[in-house]
Amino acid sequence: MVSLGRTAFGTWIKLPTIDSVELLAQAGFDFLVVDMEHSPLDVLTVHQLLGAARGCGVPALVRVSDRTPSTISRVLDSGASGVLVPHVDTAADARTVVSAGRFPPQGTRGYGPTVRAGAWGADVAGYRASGEEIAVIPQLESREAIDAVREIGAVDGVAALFVGPADLAVATGLTTGSAAFAALLDDVASAAKALELPLGTAVGTAAAARELADHHDFVLIANDASLLGQAARELVTDAHRDTTQNGADR
Repeated sequence: MVSLGRTAFGTWIKLPTIDSVELLAQAGFDFLVVDMEHSPLDVLTVHQLLGAARGCGVPALVRVSDRTPSTISRVLDSGASGVLVPHVDTAADARTVVSAGRFPPQGTRGYGPTVRAGAWGADVAGYRASGEEIAVIPQLESREAIDAVREIGAVDGVAALFVGPADLAVATGLTTGSAAFAALLDDVASAAKALELPLGTAVGTAAAARELADHHDFVLIANDASLLGQAARELVTDAHRDTTQNGADR
């Protein structure tokens, strides 16, 4: 992963429209993550969203819906800069997903350079090299994953570690503000530092992102759907407040 010398801020893409990509790229996010896990996005739509991101010059990763090698290879062929893979609980899981992103003999990814990642056949060498350059990022979302974090991070080809705080809280039965939950996060942070791996997470607000910036290399803030909904609610609330005030003044 490319270091900016500061925490990188990104957001999730859940809506099936390239307009979301263009608007959020223009807003100044450092990177985007197309979310297949918590959205109805299919591979074709993801392909189009990745094309829009490339046109905007913003790096885009894909959070795949599962560890299926065919899904991982297809989104990489479509030009994803990397993949976030949910529910990686063991080093064996990590080796499986890394293998899915690499070409033989290092991995199991099918080789077909006449795709976007290979400039439609015009950059075969670049396509071949991409198997070593893409970012494979396991999401740690269970106590089992936290217990195995050092083994997961030590797998050759793991580019960073990512904590899914909501899933981790549900899986452990802990609240995100508890001391026990904070201890789990500290374990991951210590492992990432020892392994010299970037560490990422996701939050809902800019304030929360600022709080985590000193201890994380990349943070995802909100998503396109929530940003649209929040802006709309605030606009309607403001309009009604002004209308009510104007009516009272008459």
